[in-house]
Amino acid sequence: MTKKERLELPDIVRGLAVVLMVQVHLTELFVTQDIYNSAFGKISLFLGGIPAAPVFMVMMGYFLAFVKKNPSDMAIRGVRLFVGGIMLNIGLNAHLLYNIMFKGWEINPWHYIFGVDILPLTGLSLLSFALIKTLLKDNYWLYFMLALFVAALSDFFMPMQFEAHPMSYFIAFLVGGTTWAYFPLVPWLAYPLLGYGFKLLTDKIELDNLVQSVWIKIVLIIITAILIYFVQFGIDISTNLVEYYHHGLSFFLWSAGFIILWNYLFFYVKKISGDSVFWNYLKFLGINVTAFYVFQWLIIGNIGTSLYKTQNINN
Repeated sequence: MTKKERLELPDIVRGLAVVLMVQVHLTELFVTQDIYNSAFGKISLFLGGIPAAPVFMVMMGYFLAFVKKNPSDMAIRGVRLFVGGIMLNIGLNAHLLYNIMFKGWEINPWHYIFGVDILPLTGLSLLSFALIKTLLKDNYWLYFMLALFVAALSDFFMPMQFEAHPMSYFIAFLVGGTTWAYFPLVPWLAYPLLGYGFKLLTDKIELDNLVQSVWIKIVLIIITAILIYFVQFGIDISTNLVEYYHHGLSFFLWSAGFIILWNYLFFYVKKISGDSVFWNYLKFLGINVTAFYVFQWLIIGNIGTSLYKTQNINN
């Protein structure tokens, strides 16, 4: 399998992840509360959960290991993405900020300007990797261990713990603990660590041989059984945004198992079905994921100020 072929599946999965992010943004911002609380809303939240941001961050780690950037390049790009994330916060909330400044809306604008979304998380993750790569080198198992540690660290913090803290805007980016912290570094750094470690592992073991081995099939059966047994736990966390954004080790492990099966499924479906317009479109989105993500938020975010929680899809 060539490097180009090995990159095709991650691009496709990442493309689907950003599509699922868009649909959950629509649900969160536009549908009425009764629809949001309905079965439709729960399905939307679940699909916008693990198959979206966690998969996206795992693929980020995978690609980071693939391109083999040096730490200084990672740090520079990390700063750019972090600053770009703050600028995106301002852009997607431009309509809201206008109403706060000129129409007297009594809403704290700093919660939106410094909202801890996935783009600042990506920037902070790259800054973290600039140090982590120097320390851990290419020992894939150390990345897996660090991922578990980061996820477990989240269990020591509460969702609203730092809401009134004088350093809340700084702490929010690191460990959350505020209403405006959606993707803090802890626990979300665990996902790119997982993806980075997996890429290093597949550099040592041929991917085709790995996914087709008997032992992997046994492991997948065990993972499937565990996921089914704890499926209600996974659904409950995925559909409760406060817990989802600040989840701990248990949900990370459930997510990791889900992501393994998710990617395994796409590997075989793509292999059986071959090329198609659908796969090529997802691959296109995966390649241009940052531009697509920014574009959709600029539109959805600003329209959401006017249509927040007003759309009843049953009518």
